[in-house]
Amino acid sequence: MIKFLHLLRKTFTPITIMVIPHEDVKSLSLKVPAAGIALMILLSVIGSVQVFSLTMKGLDYSVMEEKVNFYNRQFWEWNTTIASLKEIEGDFKKLFALGSQEKVLEKMGVTYSGDVDWASLQKEIEKAVEEVDGIRNYLRVQKDLYMATPKGFPVAGSISSRFGMREKPSGVRAFHAGTDVSAKSGTPVRATADGIVSYSGWANNGGYVVALEHGCGYSTIYAHNKKNGVNVGQRVERGDVLAWVGSTGNSTGPHVHYEVLKNGKKVNPQTFLLGVENVRK
Repeated sequence: MIKFLHLLRKTFTPITIMVIPHEDVKSLSLKVPAAGIALMILLSVIGSVQVFSLTMKGLDYSVMEEKVNFYNRQFWEWNTTIASLKEIEGDFKKLFALGSQEKVLEKMGVTYSGDVDWASLQKEIEKAVEEVDGIRNYLRVQKDLYMATPKGFPVAGSISSRFGMREKPSGVRAFHAGTDVSAKSGTPVRATADGIVSYSGWANNGGYVVALEHGCGYSTIYAHNKKNGVNVGQRVERGDVLAWVGSTGNSTGPHVHYEVLKNGKKVNPQTFLLGVENVRK
């Protein structure tokens, strides 16, 4: 009987079981199994992670869909396990309602419907926790990448010159390393991604220039500003005002010369301009 009670205590912690071996006295106290509580907490965490993942933009949805499907399968498996635990709990209630040690031992093989492999259940819980941590870390990396990736126009305006070879006003053909967006002088110039100001000052040809480092290999440059509004080392978020449209430096009219760099190499901003527009009008 001692071994039996010890097994119950280990398997259903913190179940409190009181059995008094007298037919005229009965005492029984049961609680929800620790395994059931742990599984329900895990299901809650997984549900929160799934909802959050579905609200994210710019993620690899094929990978996310696979992960969501996996956790849906886990959900049903854990539901089955919880149902089994509740069934076993019901068996124990019936068993100890018999009121005496002798009757408990006589009926145990008949009334008790199955065994709980605590070691295996413990491993499954640990595995599930590791997998939840894995998807949380994956989402954290994806969020960092999303927030660091330039998206949308830096200013409300129209494209006047694109990335690539072009003819300058002087008639000389030269490579244009960015995209020019024309706008009214004084229009706010905004960050296209979260980042840190790495440069804010005057550059001969570019006039007043702001440069941002976003992380994940991305950098952006905003040139020909009328006036800069940020300082080196300042943290900014997508949509924050960096400067105001001007025509400083080598410029023929008010516009923003916008550049995007990936791992130090200048790339065509057009791809990023087609992203979610972030200009706050």
